[in-house]
Amino acid sequence: MLRFFFEPNPRSHQFEIVNVGPRTVKTAPTVVKLVCCENFDNVVCSRPIARSSRTNNIMSSFYEITNLFWTLKMEWNKTQPDFKKCNDMLMDIKIGMINHKFLPVNVEEPDLREYFFTRDILEIGVQCSVGMHDISSFERYMAQLKPYYLDYKDKILPKSLNEYHLFGLNLLFLLSQNRIADFHTELELLPFNIIQTNPYIIHSVALEQYLMEGNYNKIFESKNNVPSHTYNYFMSILFNTVRDEIAKCLQVAYKKVSIVSAMEKLNFNDINEMKEFAIKKNWMLGKDNYYVFHVEGEKDTIQPLRAEEIVSYTCQYTKDLDIIV
Repeated sequence: MLRFFFEPNPRSHQFEIVNVGPRTVKTAPTVVKLVCCENFDNVVCSRPIARSSRTNNIMSSFYEITNLFWTLKMEWNKTQPDFKKCNDMLMDIKIGMINHKFLPVNVEEPDLREYFFTRDILEIGVQCSVGMHDISSFERYMAQLKPYYLDYKDKILPKSLNEYHLFGLNLLFLLSQNRIADFHTELELLPFNIIQTNPYIIHSVALEQYLMEGNYNKIFESKNNVPSHTYNYFMSILFNTVRDEIAKCLQVAYKKVSIVSAMEKLNFNDINEMKEFAIKKNWMLGKDNYYVFHVEGEKDTIQPLRAEEIVSYTCQYTKDLDIIV
């Protein structure tokens, strides 16, 4: 664990690092980039960054944001962080960052401090939203974060350690919402070698393949093979999505099914969970413990095929093809 003291330089508007370890050094502004490359995960601010009369008001507000950021990091790095407290601090930081290129607008003269701080803040916001089960907030944070991963990679910002972790989380979110087209759109943004080798991406790609194959058992079995605990929330939503698809098939394929068989097919281990699911689907449980999907005497809604008309059209198409050839 490295320990740094930060002091503002009013002339260059950059942080200078002093008292690194047992030695005292003055560093060039480029060292700030090297510190930021660690994503602040292994950096501890030993002394709060105080407001200085030597700096202008805009820079002073950035120091306040920095202090609040370290407070957020300390809370977030706890074993069980307070998501509500983290979310409140994120709101205050986002308001402050609006004055500091919160969304990058000037690429010609980038301020690396603001870019790095903003990216780290948004990464925490994505994961905090998952912890609070706030899907709309997750989508907003992810949309704001992607420019830092895609538009400024290799030019301004080095890769984040959380990049593919959060990309994989976003892919899983899209699967859980059954947004397959959006899933493939996001997947095309990633390099082919990452799709083939990165464990976070492989996990979501495999789940999508199971969905397309209808291999739902594999999806349920993957519950214990998630690459990160942050994936558990969207996995539970994906299970519900899969169960909805299985339920539609059951209603079409069977006139009635036993509660035990329904539990097995829907991958429920608790009979109470099965009954709650059946109530949501308006399934009626009979005295014989069977769910009845088709009432006797119900009219068949499937219309018979008009065979003669279809044959006539097919013959006409054949004649037209012969004329063309």
